[in-house]
Amino acid sequence: MIKGFQFDVDGRSYTCTAEARTGATNEFWWWFSVTGDAQRYAGFQAIESDTRPSVQERVVAFYTNRLFKLSQPTQRPTQWRKAPAAAAEPAPTE
Repeated sequence: MIKGFQFDVDGRSYTCTAEARTGATNEFWWWFSVTGDAQRYAGFQAIESDTRPSVQERVVAFYTNRLFKLSQPTQRPTQWRKAPAAAAEPAPTE
């Protein structure tokens, strides 16, 4: 497995480390942090075939997707909205 590394893309610095999952001895996840973001992310599980370019590509895709989702307006669940009143049907005429 490759060691942790740091890289820069689009003015952001990413720091990546493969860390064992708590309580697991053979399960590692790629954790990363990004400059300007206080959160740390465990984006995906580390695998033997990981390379620095493959991890870097997945980390940037993960973070770019996160930023996109955060930029979208929030939507309220439809079940919380009050249903519109049903229109009264006209009485049949004879």
